[in-house]
Amino acid sequence: MTDAEEKKEIVLNGISASPGICIGKAYLVDQEGVEVIKRYIVDKKDLESEKNRFKAAVKLAKDELHEIIEGTSEELRQHADILETHVLLLRDKMLYGRTIEFIEKKRVNAEWALKLAVSHVKSMFQDITDPYLKERSSDIVHVSDRIMRHLIGAESVKIAGIDKRVILVAMDLSPAETSQINLEKIMGFVTVRGGVTSHTSIVARSMGIPAVQGLVDALKTIRTDDIIVVDGTSGVVVVHPTERTLVEYSERQVNFETYRASIARKSHLKAETTDGRHIRVMGNIEQPEQVVTVMDNGGEGIGLYRTEFEYLVRRQFPSEEVLFDCYRDVVEVMAGKPVTIRTLDINGDKVLLRNSGTAEANPALGLRAIRYCIKRPDVFKTQLKAILRAAFYGDVRILFPMIATLEELLMAKAMLEEVRRELDQEGKDYGRSAKVGVMIEVPSLALMADVIAAEVDFFSIGTNDLIQYMMAVDRTNRDVAHLYNPLHPSVLRMLKQVSAAAARGGVELYICGEMAGDAFNLPILLGLGLVELSMNPQTIPIVKNAIRALNAAHAEAFIEEALKLTNAEAVAQLIHKEYGGLIAEIKERQPIRTVA
Repeated sequence: MTDAEEKKEIVLNGISASPGICIGKAYLVDQEGVEVIKRYIVDKKDLESEKNRFKAAVKLAKDELHEIIEGTSEELRQHADILETHVLLLRDKMLYGRTIEFIEKKRVNAEWALKLAVSHVKSMFQDITDPYLKERSSDIVHVSDRIMRHLIGAESVKIAGIDKRVILVAMDLSPAETSQINLEKIMGFVTVRGGVTSHTSIVARSMGIPAVQGLVDALKTIRTDDIIVVDGTSGVVVVHPTERTLVEYSERQVNFETYRASIARKSHLKAETTDGRHIRVMGNIEQPEQVVTVMDNGGEGIGLYRTEFEYLVRRQFPSEEVLFDCYRDVVEVMAGKPVTIRTLDINGDKVLLRNSGTAEANPALGLRAIRYCIKRPDVFKTQLKAILRAAFYGDVRILFPMIATLEELLMAKAMLEEVRRELDQEGKDYGRSAKVGVMIEVPSLALMADVIAAEVDFFSIGTNDLIQYMMAVDRTNRDVAHLYNPLHPSVLRMLKQVSAAAARGGVELYICGEMAGDAFNLPILLGLGLVELSMNPQTIPIVKNAIRALNAAHAEAFIEEALKLTNAEAVAQLIHKEYGGLIAEIKERQPIRTVA
């Protein structure tokens, strides 16, 4: 590569993991990883010794993680549970137990046995469609890498020891490594692996540092000491930026920091439109500890509590008491504010990594969510009991996911009624007025919304799956992801139909999909009559501030014009035309849609 080529500006596109902009020198870490290619057969008499070698490496990894947890800063205490999960995974049957099994049965060295175990786990996760659940396989990889380093005697990445002001570039960073970042030295990071739902990105957002993940060509293009720009808001990294690019991003960086400080001061104010309509802005969480982040960002409640985490980190299904303790913690911390608890939304034993059985050809359309729960009433009723008992301590809503038919909803409600009777017989306190709602994420249910409205207290639109099912698009597939567009007229028409049914049926209409967290979509959502939006906690201040600049009556008139259009591009153009001022106001925080 010539000097001229090295200095040519290169723009790389990845995934926005944590918003913000940083400019500085790149610092490559752990480029080669700990990939093991050597396999050898272990003599029978040495098998016990080989297993002990593996156990010793696990013990060292555990001690290392505990040391990191002890040294975690106060700012990151709320995410120490992520590292505790890694400690649990060190002894999990699917990793620890299977590695021991491979050493014994295949008589291979511990490194190779561990590699086989990880490959097995990754294959079990590969067909999961939910991005958050799919990313949990990365936790297994991070934990196994830590064990592998101790097995082969490799040096661990010493993030805490970096004494330069740099931007980290790596194949991957584990949550443990990310939590060791010294904010006075590390300005941001770029990784080849990972995405917006990874635990690493969650930690990055809580630290407030820009991050771009899923940047496939990062290690091929970037070298240590290269000047790079990381735009964590739009998922863009610029290598060898020109003077013009540096000036542009420097200005955007200043604007972003000024704006973030400004909205942070107003984050606890109500989100009220210019004509006086109050829109509740809530937070989505996966774990109880994330409630703190919702409150810190001005969230008015929990609009979506994904409950899968407690099932994924255990060898067995969690008990009623374990779930009750988790749910009660969230409800009590929210102190009277609404907490919407979604019942278990995973595709059965294959995701739980036990009793895997025959793999489903298409798990996204298979035995998952409410279908699995109805088939396993023991699992379902245990969770419902825990939710109802937690409802005794505050305002709890029960949300059923992936309901496709009225019959499914009636079966779920019947089981809920059974649980109420059982709790009465057991003499346990429980919330008797917990509201019941359904996620509108299957087109069949959206088309039946007028019938469903008579059976529930609220609708919560899950746009992530609804759009995927409507457009027949896997949004994680790079080849077709461009077809996933929340502004497509078919999506807007279906949302309008659901909105009309909710209004006629007297049920409140919420939205908890990613569409809610993008301020560009607010004119559409307000025009549809939504009264509550739920999103990633870090997005709450931005959305609340944008709502205060909108007029609800104008948005209602605007949606009628938008519904006349025939393609997503035209809808985006109309938003630019009618709300250009607002778009200019928020463009430093969220990527702008370009139109032809």
